[in-house]
Amino acid sequence: MKRTIVVTGSSRGIGLGMAQAFARSGCQVVVNGRSTRAVEAAIQTLPEALRGDALGIAADIGSLEQAQHLWDTAVARFGRVDVWINNAGLIAPRAMFQDVPFDTVRSVIEVNVVGTLACCHVALRGMRAQGGGAIYNFEGFGSNDMMRPGLTTYGTTKRALRYFTRSLERECQGGPVRIGTISPGIVATDMIETELGELTGDARVRARRLYNILGDRVETVAPWLAAQVLADTRHASRIAWLTPGKAFTRFLTARIKPRDVFSAQPQS
Repeated sequence: MKRTIVVTGSSRGIGLGMAQAFARSGCQVVVNGRSTRAVEAAIQTLPEALRGDALGIAADIGSLEQAQHLWDTAVARFGRVDVWINNAGLIAPRAMFQDVPFDTVRSVIEVNVVGTLACCHVALRGMRAQGGGAIYNFEGFGSNDMMRPGLTTYGTTKRALRYFTRSLERECQGGPVRIGTISPGIVATDMIETELGELTGDARVRARRLYNILGDRVETVAPWLAAQVLADTRHASRIAWLTPGKAFTRFLTARIKPRDVFSAQPQS
């Protein structure tokens, strides 16, 4: 029986890459984004033979009602949802907190925190009713208490989600629904390129150098993450691409093995 996977925020970036990988693995995939146009365009990136097992749903997951709509529409089409991945997220401009418009701060919190909580609320209730399932929340900068000037808002949301997910893991221990986290590391997406575009001078050079050492392209990371999710059977699991050991090796070899994750060439 084919598994049904919902990936929020999957009309582009790492979310789209994972949706594509799940589809290639024989799963029924639900692609989500805010606009119908973006979702339809994402579905068209799938090979034609796989589109019959794909469903695009436009929904703003910051709303509990729309998160419920996402669940209900997926179930109406495929009968159940086996895995729900909360990938949707926003990043505020890299600037000191007082210089970030508060409407932007509010939007980042509503998507990253409120949206993930709303989706977990909906998916957890639905999965308990159907007898089981798995929910994964995306980690990001700040999840491990790392701090950096200019990333206060984003880091705050990811630290809050770390607490929420670990607490939810305890609540769901021994139950039919597994809870886990996905840590993709640094992935060269349009969000990263937008952030680089906001930097100038030495700050831009340093950031680009760091991303080229530690970063990876979507087509490298997404298939690996999807395969790990499909193979996972544990509760409270953490699927991490950029481990401390891998990061250490990257720094050691940076001079002799330079990388450019922003080029179209595959990276090792």
